[in-house]
Amino acid sequence: MIPLALLIAYFLGSIPFGLVITRLAGLGDIRTIGSGNIGATNVMRTGHKLLGINTLVLDAVKGVLAVEIAKEFGLSPEWIYACALACVLGHVFPLWLKFKGGKGVATALGVIFALSLTAGIVFCVFWLIGYFWTKIVSVASLEAIWLIIPFNTNHVEDLFFYLLLAILISYTHRANIKRLKEGTESSFRKEKK
Repeated sequence: MIPLALLIAYFLGSIPFGLVITRLAGLGDIRTIGSGNIGATNVMRTGHKLLGINTLVLDAVKGVLAVEIAKEFGLSPEWIYACALACVLGHVFPLWLKFKGGKGVATALGVIFALSLTAGIVFCVFWLIGYFWTKIVSVASLEAIWLIIPFNTNHVEDLFFYLLLAILISYTHRANIKRLKEGTESSFRKEKK
């Protein structure tokens, strides 16, 4: 059951909804637009907010489903966490796109909500604070993923999972971090101007 659950989680995560949605909408390949990312933020940059919201929701649903399927299989908490991580890894490194996927934030949000409603709400609160303060999505995402760790330290496996998730999300944002240091990271405040 464990290998099957991990495979399901990975392949769920690897569904590139941002790419599928924008192609169905006649916008072509999202990887040729903006940052080239397949995630909700880049879909928003096409000027189609509804498509961006749909991408966000569907990418999050992948994470929820992966965790819920793992729970239905009756796996232990450690393996449920492994399936959650496999789903996010599927989004970040999808087989279908030569392992070049999204940054994993929406899918991470989905697994976080499925694992703990409280952690999901805390993540959203921190994300919103970071975004409204800076108008920079990467800052909000990085801030939220690291700040929820202290809220999930009941067991060693909780801390280990959230730490791994934060490291993974930081890795996918390494180019953003570099631009933040250089002061060249794009924000929706700048784009509106």
